[in-house]
Amino acid sequence: MVPDLTPTIRNALRSSTLLALVLGFGLSVTPAHDAQAFGAPESFAELAEQISPSVVNITTSAMIAGPADGMPMVPEGSPFEDFFEDFGGPGGPGGPQRSEALGSGFVISEDGFIVTNNHVIEGADEIEVEFFSGERLKAKLVGTDPKTDIALLKVESDKPLPFVSFGNSDLMRVGDWVMAMGNPLGQGFSVSAGIVSARGRELSGSYDDYLQTDAAINRGNSGGPLFNMDGQVIGVNTAILSPNGGSIGIGFSMASNVVTKVVDQLKEFGETRRGWLGVRIQDVTPDVAEAMGLGNAVGALVTDVPDGPAKDAGIVSGDVITRFAGQEVADAGDLTRRVADAPIGEAVPVIVLREGRTETLAVTLGRREEAEAATMPASTPAPEAPKEMETLGLTLAPLDDEMRSRLGLEPAAEGLMIMKVDPASEAFTKGLTEGDLITEAGQQKVVRLQDLEDRIKEAKDAGRKSILLLVRRGGDPRFVALSIE
Repeated sequence: MVPDLTPTIRNALRSSTLLALVLGFGLSVTPAHDAQAFGAPESFAELAEQISPSVVNITTSAMIAGPADGMPMVPEGSPFEDFFEDFGGPGGPGGPQRSEALGSGFVISEDGFIVTNNHVIEGADEIEVEFFSGERLKAKLVGTDPKTDIALLKVESDKPLPFVSFGNSDLMRVGDWVMAMGNPLGQGFSVSAGIVSARGRELSGSYDDYLQTDAAINRGNSGGPLFNMDGQVIGVNTAILSPNGGSIGIGFSMASNVVTKVVDQLKEFGETRRGWLGVRIQDVTPDVAEAMGLGNAVGALVTDVPDGPAKDAGIVSGDVITRFAGQEVADAGDLTRRVADAPIGEAVPVIVLREGRTETLAVTLGRREEAEAATMPASTPAPEAPKEMETLGLTLAPLDDEMRSRLGLEPAAEGLMIMKVDPASEAFTKGLTEGDLITEAGQQKVVRLQDLEDRIKEAKDAGRKSILLLVRRGGDPRFVALSIE
């Protein structure tokens, strides 16, 4: 039982050229260490024997509606969708029917807290846990976090349960031995071994930090643990990359250092409570760094600052956040994870690079879960305008009242509308399209066509090879650097 993540994986595995089917399962990132050579373990038997009692099989069930022909109807995106696609589902007359799906998990405390994947239990009205001893217990849901695909369960037992502890995923190195346990393809308790193949993988979420492993992971392994050689959990098996639905040695396990923070909050509050900075950000790519005159392509570039903590603290669009809470910021994803882990309601020092100078600001973080809500109107192609200009592979026109009305913009909105994009241009390859709105060039507002011409000339006079544009689409801003040579 694993969700199909293929489209998002293709986009998110930035360093990979693999195009394949992704099935739901887990992973992490780590600092560099001095290389050391270790031989293969003589046997994994003692380790397997030690930790097996803490690993569980999870069976979930739910009532679903069935059509007249007897084939159950499964809501799109349901965790039971894969089950019926693969195994056909039970036949029989129409009407509601009970379905079952399988997954894995592991006990983290003697009083019965169990960690698994959110997609394993999502939509279920009954959850049963089977232990290595064969004992079965009903489990109740404590809380879930869809953003990291983690769920916390609780069982009641009249005796202390065997459990495992989390290890530090940041200490895992590429090439270190690991062992996965779970319930692959519904075959029951199973062990597989391999190495950490890569670290810091991102699939589709803002908080992704996956360890990649070649330890065999298949359907049913979702939610199971990935162990280091000390018997500590350093990841939760969450996804595989595969063209055929089976393991080809590319599995992903959500890093334990992400999971532990989520589990602690679920245990205490029944929900997550992440910090919220209140900015839209993007990575500082080499071409953006060149267009801004930056020495290094590091940090998180602020594209928009809606009402919130960052705006109150004085952060503005175009700032590059280089340090947060005393730690360097590598990229947008790094900042997102650091903010999420920061304390809510406390002032945090944030260092930004603005117009060649650094500034230190104190930001009192809000709570992300309370802030997430607003949606912006989608953009629509702009109408023809009498005054246009062709430059940088774009046909541009100043905003008028009709355009503002079509795009759902405020009467005070200003900028240059993209009327057409040359398919052979750099602008086209970087994703600019008809209906996009350019509001800044060279980090200065543009209202008239002449404004853009002036900014391009200034960039050329300064010896720049490109110019930085702030482009908005449906209210979502991003910076794009275009060559001016």
